[in-house]
Amino acid sequence: MLRQKNPNLKGHGVSKGKEREQRASIRFKTTLMNTLMDVLRHRPGWVEVKDEGEWDFYWCDVSWLRENFDHTYMDEHVRISHFRNHYELTRKNYMVKNLKRFRKQLEREVGKPEAAKCDFFPKTFELPCEYHLFVEEFRKNPGITWIMKPVARSQGKGIFLFRRLKDIMDWRKGTAGRKLTNLELQPARSAITLSSGHEVKTAEEQKEELPVENYVAQRYIENPYLIGGRKFDLRVYVLVMSYIPLRAWLYRDGFARFSNTRFTLNSIDDQYVHLTNVAVQKTSPDYHPKKGCKWMLQRFRQYLASKHGPEAVEGLFSDMDNIFIKSLQSVQKVIISDKHCFELYGYDILIDQDLKPWLLEVNASPSLTASSQEDYELKTCLLEDTLHVVDMEASHSSTRQKVTSCYQGLSHVSDPAPTPATE
Repeated sequence: MLRQKNPNLKGHGVSKGKEREQRASIRFKTTLMNTLMDVLRHRPGWVEVKDEGEWDFYWCDVSWLRENFDHTYMDEHVRISHFRNHYELTRKNYMVKNLKRFRKQLEREVGKPEAAKCDFFPKTFELPCEYHLFVEEFRKNPGITWIMKPVARSQGKGIFLFRRLKDIMDWRKGTAGRKLTNLELQPARSAITLSSGHEVKTAEEQKEELPVENYVAQRYIENPYLIGGRKFDLRVYVLVMSYIPLRAWLYRDGFARFSNTRFTLNSIDDQYVHLTNVAVQKTSPDYHPKKGCKWMLQRFRQYLASKHGPEAVEGLFSDMDNIFIKSLQSVQKVIISDKHCFELYGYDILIDQDLKPWLLEVNASPSLTASSQEDYELKTCLLEDTLHVVDMEASHSSTRQKVTSCYQGLSHVSDPAPTPATE
């Protein structure tokens, strides 16, 4: 999807004939002052562009994308770091909706065994629109723990656990009607009403009225795998270069994020027990800034292999590959696949005591700020390898340089997914 050249559009990467041939440098722009800026500034032949200067590569934030993408002309070689409607996978309610639809589609077109491969996310309901369905399910299983998450926030903000419907009633009175601030506002493809239906509003109507903040109620995994008595989840990186055809790479390194406090279901109000987000854990009185709460993924694999054997570990990571593949396929025909776009996703995976992986969420803007020296080295290598795969240099030269990367292709990820059923 290349937007047609228009005098009213702001152009980027545009240069004429010999001027472009002679220009060897790659003009980059980003507003993120963290590991990313360090990597970009040290990349040979890359030059930083500030303010309104023309750029070839822009690691943008999602707010810029929302406000500018449709009004920006980009030359053939230009690249930006998000797909136009990335939120189909990264917003919690849309992710679950797409996965549910894809699972039903697979069952109808391929069969139940293939559809069962999508059973990697906990039972989830969107509130308030699915409140009555949630209550029905809640009453079938009294006493179990549920977790509430705002669909459009990150870093553990607004999350709480509950076991009583009274807690939901309190939430409905106190939070459900709260309007989002501009900082929290995420793209909405439709205005979701209190019924199960969707009422599509015009762009002007959406500007005039900020959407009510929605939550998802999700069955809490009460039997997480523990190390040293503490809960953890895994952050794994997946780079998508195209959705049609689907081309994705899995980064071999990542990390496990631990809670500071030993796990117990007797204290569901303690965020230091149940939420592994670094933004939450670093506020704990016991947090050690230099030590942090992370294990590198290789260390985690070695630990599991020593406890359960290499075959069990291979099975676990194969099941995780299935999560990445199926989740991408679930949005393959929904995401606008623009050749200017790529996306580095941060997957959050929880492992239970049976070594079953569960998809918690997918982040469109995984944190690139380092919490320790080891974390800085990981993210530096991650970003360098991401830039190798994006390969801006190839668009400025007739020769493609061979590079070493920690990315590996996701097997079968380019297989065509069935066409999503219309709703």
